Amino acid sequence: MPRPLVPLISIDALVSAALELVDEAGDFSLPKLAKRIGVSQSSIYNHVSGREEILELMRGRIIAESPYAVHEGQDWEAALRTVIRSYRDAFARHPRLAPLLVLQTVQESQVLSLYENLAVALEDAGFRGQDVVSAISTIDSFALGFALDLAAPDVVWAPPAEGYPTLSRALTYAGPSDQRGERAFDFGLEILIAGLRSRLQSTAA
Repeated sequence: MPRPLVPLISIDALVSAALELVDEAGDFSLPKLAKRIGVSQSSIYNHVSGREEILELMRGRIIAESPYAVHEGQDWEAALRTVIRSYRDAFARHPRLAPLLVLQTVQESQVLSLYENLAVALEDAGFRGQDVVSAISTIDSFALGFALDLAAPDVVWAPPAEGYPTLSRALTYAGPSDQRGERAFDFGLEILIAGLRSRLQSTAA
């Protein structure tokens, strides 16, 4: 039988199906992926080298779905706010993907471009050497943590009626879950930026 002129599957279809599996179950396997798209497992290898490449393609997909623009002449604080918010939003749509991606090296070009923009903003601010790497690692953890927070249940803390009076009093101000998460992100982002600013001032002194 002659080979079909049009491939039965595409990279886009593979990535979409893999994301669906991760969103549903928190992981994916090549046998389950093949079953989801109705092909043999061996045919997947005609398009990708394996699981690691699929994960990188998913990483690139979610970043592409959350476009951002760092403008020439934008100060470093505004540039960092733009990139960090976009990064948080990208993972917030697929929070179950985050634990899988932190276990492997970032190689996808669009994602590396995001980190390049972070590095440029940090160097423009005056950070150098190890401080640039440390700042990127801190930003990474912050954005990923808040992406997971957006996927938290409506009630995050449920102290009993008696006990934990200080926590219970604070929770009366929490508000709806979506507002709580967004306020916490804005609060944390300003603390992060202020901390970076303070670090610059202390190293310059």
